[in-house]
Amino acid sequence: MNLTQYFVVHRRSLVALLAFAALGGLIAAFFLPVALFPNIQFPRIAINLEAGDQAADQMEVSVTRRVEQAVRAVPGVTNLRSITSRGSAEMSVNFEWGGNMELALQRVESSISQVLPSLPQGTTFTARRMDPTVFPVLAYSLTSAKVDAIKLRDIAQYTLSPRLSTIAGVAGVEILGGLEAEYQAIVDPARLATYGLTMGDVSSALSAANVLQAVGHFEDRYKLFLVLADARLTSHADIGKTVLKSGENGIVELKDVAQIVDDA
Repeated sequence: MNLTQYFVVHRRSLVALLAFAALGGLIAAFFLPVALFPNIQFPRIAINLEAGDQAADQMEVSVTRRVEQAVRAVPGVTNLRSITSRGSAEMSVNFEWGGNMELALQRVESSISQVLPSLPQGTTFTARRMDPTVFPVLAYSLTSAKVDAIKLRDIAQYTLSPRLSTIAGVAGVEILGGLEAEYQAIVDPARLATYGLTMGDVSSALSAANVLQAVGHFEDRYKLFLVLADARLTSHADIGKTVLKSGENGIVELKDVAQIVDDA
């Protein structure tokens, strides 16, 4: 009996077998897990550190190196790479393949939490495992020959991001790059010392002057009104008029000891 004759004789059994296989495939299709990317556990943990507006050199000494020393003591770490910029640092910690990355993440967070009290006040961190779901699905790059990097970031943050977030299926929108506008007060140390002031006095005065807070409320005609004290600094003139010191000899304003400039 050749192969053709065998199929003819057992055709009903073969058809039934194929039918069961097709039915099993249809049933399995409704229960198989579905994901955008395969479930791969990379032996890598990403750490982001934020410490205000510290200079990059100071950030590296007071934050990055201390965290590096703490993380290197975690079992299973093979190598570590860090990038430090003003007020922030990014670390990529690699582990051995096949390890328990959930346990490794807990150990990394624990080691950073132990050194956190010794870091500059206000320092925060986030640590997350790197897997395919962390990476973005789609990226846009904004460039312009007429618009600077500050305005490009504002367009991305206030125009594009809200619109993209409303699209069905979008889990989140993250903005990277560009520049953020800021005012800088370049203080003359000699003039500051002449008035008997320190850099701490300048920082405290600016913090106290640049506030927006609720100071009370009142009711009128069955309506409750919230009273806000808006003393935010919005221009060079406002910043320059910040009072640093007052007394019998008059007042000392920030413009008397510093130059206010635009920067990013």
